[in-house]
Amino acid sequence: MSNPVVVITGASRGIGLAVTRSLLKEHSARVVTISRTRTPELNQLIQEHEQSLLTLECDITDEPALKSAITRGKDHFGQIDGLILNAATLDPIARIDNADITLDDWKSYFDINFFSLVTAIRASLPGLRESKGRIIFVSSGAATGNIYGWGAYNASKAAMNSLSRTLANEEPSIVSLALAPGRVDTAMQAILRDAGVQHMKATDHKDFVDAYNEGALVNPHDVGYVIAALSLRAPLALTGQFVKWDNEECREFRRK
Repeated sequence: MSNPVVVITGASRGIGLAVTRSLLKEHSARVVTISRTRTPELNQLIQEHEQSLLTLECDITDEPALKSAITRGKDHFGQIDGLILNAATLDPIARIDNADITLDDWKSYFDINFFSLVTAIRASLPGLRESKGRIIFVSSGAATGNIYGWGAYNASKAAMNSLSRTLANEEPSIVSLALAPGRVDTAMQAILRDAGVQHMKATDHKDFVDAYNEGALVNPHDVGYVIAALSLRAPLALTGQFVKWDNEECREFRRK
């Protein structure tokens, strides 16, 4: 595939930034990034890859704006070969019965972590059908877990996986794959270590803190490479599956 085009949400930091960097530097891809803001790191990539990177600022919960951004990206490069749904939030961490977290808070949470996925998929499908492309859902082990205080996050990632499975059935020519990146050394992990202590079980919180202190967190550049490679080359045999980034299914997509 020559100079494929990949659209990625939540690209300004963390895993999304690592994926974007890998697509540009290691996979010779053209990239459309969608994020609320531009970080200095993303601005640096713009300077280095002016011809192959289109950065668009957009609130992914704004349905017309997100549709317009994806359409603009396809029009700019003439095609879409991959869609990476990476944008998400963990905050707020709270028990389900926490009276300070309203039902509207839950709805706003799902606007980010779930309903924005539907908007992005609908806007991208015409182009992905043409290219027989790939959609990578950046999921989490929380999709099948039950961590205390993570009710909204657990549920949103489970819904994401269900959406991916259904899409795989409805769009047989497009690879739809949910991937768990593990505990990645990003700002989200820092939030867990700082704020999680108030709302998580002590044993769960200690587990995350220990993983950081022991250097056991995943390097975002390693998992970023795998996500980038899957968005370009994941086979139809993986469609509808939920895989961990370092499982056997992803071996051939790791950096050599």
